[in-house]
Amino acid sequence: MDKTKDRYTRSYPISWDQLHRDAKALSWRLHDRETPWKGIVAITRGGLVPAAIIARELGIHHIDTVCITSYDGQNQGEATILKGIEGDGEGLLIIDDLVDTGSTAKVVRRMLPKAYFATVYAKPAGKPLVDAHVTEVSQDTWILFPWDSEARFVEPIAGR
Repeated sequence: MDKTKDRYTRSYPISWDQLHRDAKALSWRLHDRETPWKGIVAITRGGLVPAAIIARELGIHHIDTVCITSYDGQNQGEATILKGIEGDGEGLLIIDDLVDTGSTAKVVRRMLPKAYFATVYAKPAGKPLVDAHVTEVSQDTWILFPWDSEARFVEPIAGR
């Protein structure tokens, strides 16, 4: 955990409402395309919710997944493919919640080199690997997604 504290000095909590607005904003960027998308490939698990929102907004019904794990809690490690997808990605839209260091993005790019890659959030190290994103945050920021948190009572400072 000390490694994580050194790596992430900031926190950026995202609410369900904000995630929905940001995914919809990404949909607007992906909408104006001459050739319709053949389908969406969501990168699990983080890309599932944004992919559902984008699929709805763009009228896409074909959704598949690439299952990759690279995080153990807040520590990022080697990307491991749990489920891949066939083909070169032509006409497909890859969706993920975040591109961080780019380790997952590199694996997916090799797997689907002709796909269009979009993320809701991007950090500087991974940003060059995606074709579109909505919000950029600093590399030292931990993005706290709504599925990783819950609202709870916090004791007032005076009461501690």
